[in-house]
Amino acid sequence: MGSLIYGSAGIEVEFDDRVLEHLQIVIATKLRRRESFFFSWRDARKVGDGRSSIWLDPGIPLYFKYSGGRVPSVNREWLGELTASSNSSSGLVLTDEPSLDNSAKRRA
Repeated sequence: MGSLIYGSAGIEVEFDDRVLEHLQIVIATKLRRRESFFFSWRDARKVGDGRSSIWLDPGIPLYFKYSGGRVPSVNREWLGELTASSNSSSGLVLTDEPSLDNSAKRRA
């Protein structure tokens, strides 16, 4: 499990390295454009199984800490879904990665 460490208070949220890689790409793209937005996700059971959101702004420090040494492969379809979400009025909402089976069915 990797971590997204947010703000000067160092709020730490754990995500799987694969999830974190996709989030980093989407978030970095938005912040590079100086765009602010909400990021929301479903909390893990161990922290209450609720829902959380943070406001992301280019002036707020972010740190992506990966537990593994290898860069995960990128699922372009999932990246597209997350990017579209980040451009919506709700902001970036973390969704499950589309399965390879569903991706192949949609292309057929």
